[in-house]
Amino acid sequence: MRALLLAAGRGQRMRPLSDDCPKPLLELAGKPLLVWQIERLRDAGITELVVNLGWRGARIVQHLGDGAALGVRLVYSPEPESAWETGGAVASALPLLRDAHDTAFAVVSGDVYTDYDYRRLHAAAARIAAGSGTRAHFVLTDNPPHHPGGDMALDGEGRVRRAGAMLNYGNIAVFAPALFATQPAYCSWRLFPWLYAEVDAGRVSGEHFRGVWHNVGTPAELAALDAALRAGRPAPAGG
Repeated sequence: MRALLLAAGRGQRMRPLSDDCPKPLLELAGKPLLVWQIERLRDAGITELVVNLGWRGARIVQHLGDGAALGVRLVYSPEPESAWETGGAVASALPLLRDAHDTAFAVVSGDVYTDYDYRRLHAAAARIAAGSGTRAHFVLTDNPPHHPGGDMALDGEGRVRRAGAMLNYGNIAVFAPALFATQPAYCSWRLFPWLYAEVDAGRVSGEHFRGVWHNVGTPAELAALDAALRAGRPAPAGG
């Protein structure tokens, strides 16, 4: 199983810290956000990773290289500094994400801090491969303060729906490669609302993750989480 780490955005809410540094390289407890994600994916047995590059992307390549020092294999999917949004990023990286067996792949944000167990994504990929009618799997979280209305809900059978008790899309997902095979690459388009057609057709499974999850959107949020981690305190409420 391969994974795409989304690391191309400028991180406007994180300015001025992100003015000259890609947001995924900003540090928590002495370690870049992107490295926290890479290590957790590696520990889950997901070691073939694609990183998309946009704003100050060369800094990421300089910092991580081929990933060998972290025990992974990194390849890069370059984009213009304006970036291509999530949909365009996945479609453009698809040749790097597909393997000989057309295995489902994961897509995660490179600037999220979470203790989610990425080993769970292997089971989601297996369900997609089993021909059960599932073409994607979303990890949903409690709604953060900046997004109280949420994005999607889960029904009683673990299917993602657009009505019900709304939860936040946690920027962690698994996709069948065929979903993106005919979508435009090397251009900008958003994952949503395009992917709602799969949701409405009942082809997206999901789970509600209740652990630590932070979008780390502003300098104040970064500082608060950094202080908590350095002091060994529980992470503050997700944001």
